[in-house]
Amino acid sequence: MNFFIKTFGCQMNEYDSERISYLLESNGYKESADIYKANIIIFNTCAVREKAKNRLYGNIGNLKKLKSKNPDLLICVGGCTAQNLKEKLLKDFPYIDIVFGTHNISELPELIKRKKSLNNNICSIKEKGSDRFIYKFKRYSNFKAYVPIIIGCNNYCSYCIVPYVRGKEISVHPDKIIKHVKKLVLDGVLEITLLGQNVNSYGRDLTSNCKININFSKLLKNISGIRGLRRIRFITSHPKDFSDDIIFTIKKNENIAKHIHLPLQSGSDRILKRMNRRYTAEQYLKIVKLIRKEIPKCSITTDIIVGFPGEDEEDFRQTLNLVKEVRFDRAFTFIYSNREGTEASNFYDDKTLKEKKIRFLKLLEIQNKISLEENKKLIGKKFEVLVEGFGIKGKNILKGRLENNSIANFKGSKKDIGKFKYIKIIDTKTFYLKGKLCK
Repeated sequence: MNFFIKTFGCQMNEYDSERISYLLESNGYKESADIYKANIIIFNTCAVREKAKNRLYGNIGNLKKLKSKNPDLLICVGGCTAQNLKEKLLKDFPYIDIVFGTHNISELPELIKRKKSLNNNICSIKEKGSDRFIYKFKRYSNFKAYVPIIIGCNNYCSYCIVPYVRGKEISVHPDKIIKHVKKLVLDGVLEITLLGQNVNSYGRDLTSNCKININFSKLLKNISGIRGLRRIRFITSHPKDFSDDIIFTIKKNENIAKHIHLPLQSGSDRILKRMNRRYTAEQYLKIVKLIRKEIPKCSITTDIIVGFPGEDEEDFRQTLNLVKEVRFDRAFTFIYSNREGTEASNFYDDKTLKEKKIRFLKLLEIQNKISLEENKKLIGKKFEVLVEGFGIKGKNILKGRLENNSIANFKGSKKDIGKFKYIKIIDTKTFYLKGKLCK
């Protein structure tokens, strides 16, 4: 039987899809890239933003015709939205066969077998739990890989559903991580991305429960010493836990990418407090200034939410001022999206969507101008890129990722994919660079 997976959401969701693929192929199923040739369709979902939920509902709605034509088709919905909505998904879409949560991934093959012997639909949701099969996955790339180091989140930002759908923080034992990364390197992996809702919290539960002397900066240092590992990335960092020693560890180790994604969310202390972020704009700037001082060529990217309940013009002005001061290389900007079940869902919101969009576009205009100006500084310079594949800009156009996480498009051939190459930047746009392979 063939299965098809569609993934919504973040890198952790992408990794979960790799785990699902591994588990199903280990049980005799075959993955298909064509949804119309699949006997099993799996949607791995995101619950962070309302837009993701709406996209999911639209996609599930489109499956009704497929199900009517093929009653034996199995439709499975997993991930964060499944964890959050549970049986409601079955009520809204009675033709869904299996709903499984973020803690139930390893059960999916058994759930499929059980469904085949039952007439009723299945909803299997655990509220918590760790997974001993965390590093059993199918790699979609031969040369790069995701490596989860901590699952869950303890922060409870007032707008965020993640702690409710991913559970409390559970760190993977450092010995298990090191062993896994060494195996990846032996298998040809050149670049890894360490994953966690808050990688800076790594090891706290291990230190308190098992008396292991470990934290994120120590883990980074240990991983950087693995021979053959060319590049290390990590995402995401919470500013309240971003310690100075992380900066110095990045500075001292050449194979740790000089790129830090540090979500700001707002430049207003009043709004940061309502968001339960537990840092101030001044504390955020202090981190940025130390990064700029110790790692001058380090790129800094961020997330910003516009239109959070209670945000007034002065709060928004403070965000714009901070954006101008920091000069982020790139920013992922969002209009606030209410998530049922979060603390912020109970906040009074007096701003219309139209008002929020005006602010959003103003922020976007300022940040895009900064991004383009920073990109133009790279013209004429040479950079090493990991060639990730073909781009979408034309025949024989490759895309490569710089150490600063920027994407560059350049002419090349298939044999260059999966290798580190030097390119010269010859032109730039707001969101990508144009390069030329160096001889």
